[in-house]
Amino acid sequence: GLVAVFVVDLLSLIYVSRLGDPKLTAAVGFGTQVQFFATSLHIGLAIAIGAVVSRALGAGKRDRARRLAGASLWLGVTLSVATVAILLPLRATILAAFGAQGETRDIAAAFLAITLPANILFSLGMSLSAILRAAGDARRSMYVTLFGGVATAILDPIFIFGLDLGVYGAAIVIVISRFVFAAVGWWGAARVHQLVGPPQRDSLWPDLSVILAVAGPAILTNIATPVGQSYAMRVFSGFGEQAVAAFAMIDRIVPVAFGVLFALSGSVGPIMGQNLGAGLYDRVRRVLLDCFTLTIVYVAAIWVALWLGGPLVVALFGAKGEAARIVLFFCGWGVAIWFFLGGLFIADAAFNNLGYPLLSTLFNWGRATLGTIPFVTWGAHVGGPEGGLVGMVAGAALFGISAAATALWIARG
Repeated sequence: GLVAVFVVDLLSLIYVSRLGDPKLTAAVGFGTQVQFFATSLHIGLAIAIGAVVSRALGAGKRDRARRLAGASLWLGVTLSVATVAILLPLRATILAAFGAQGETRDIAAAFLAITLPANILFSLGMSLSAILRAAGDARRSMYVTLFGGVATAILDPIFIFGLDLGVYGAAIVIVISRFVFAAVGWWGAARVHQLVGPPQRDSLWPDLSVILAVAGPAILTNIATPVGQSYAMRVFSGFGEQAVAAFAMIDRIVPVAFGVLFALSGSVGPIMGQNLGAGLYDRVRRVLLDCFTLTIVYVAAIWVALWLGGPLVVALFGAKGEAARIVLFFCGWGVAIWFFLGGLFIADAAFNNLGYPLLSTLFNWGRATLGTIPFVTWGAHVGGPEGGLVGMVAGAALFGISAAATALWIARG
């Protein structure tokens, strides 16, 4: 389901890049970075929902699970409305802080004016998907994102080219796909599994305190990634629109290539949570070791594929000059970062579901700051955009290895 969404996002940027104006590609890249803050918050909340609902189900407390699910949805909608209310009026200022200028900034601001309000629906859909994963219904959880991806795949070329709306057509389709997310998630979680109970006044605040105990650190953890990427975007914007366009292309390549790792880190949490709730610590350790092994093998395979297929990737985007050179460098060498980010993602899932959410926050903010700012700054100073990418790999290695080792130590029981 996640890979379907990522593939469609990739196609959407390919369509935009085919319009032949690097400003449009760069504008979508800048807009995506602002969106990343909001989506990271919602995904952090979804991680917490999966953790608390799966524990309740694993302990045989279905009524409590329904109550927690209802309180979680109420919290998610409230937070998403507040986030949109803050980001929407400040979008031009934030884009300028990222390095967007002139027409590129104006296009990105208009793109966000259309897409930011849809984050309310995105939050609802991801929360409902997490509830389905907590119940062990991976198939219907997949449908939430899969059907949204299918809607986008069908509508993108119609709105971008057929209706001649260009980048704004892509923005409108994002809004439509978010409606699909929420509708499919509600059908599965509330109608099929009947796992969404109405929030109850006498238990709402105690339930929210349980959710926030995990959600607070999880949200802080997830927000760390866009903070680090925003700094990197600011550095790369100093090399011109071609570099920013390349960065936007890499941002679309990565989720498709490594969507398995995103899905793994998201789905393995409830598995660890249910086994922890049942007191089966040996299975928790086995899951963690298997995930690290899968990560290493998978990244190695994808690295070979991207190394050989780099020219095809460049051709799909129609990238030329500096943008093509940066994308090819990532396909050849930058992919190494995912050995360490994959380990960090799995460690995060362990920390959030084994009762150590603050460790997840610590390692992710460490990577976003100490593992990004000095490494990217120095790397870009010495070797340009390619040097900045090498710096990102080095910083991720430091914190990814440390997080994986800590998670294995905690899983000893």
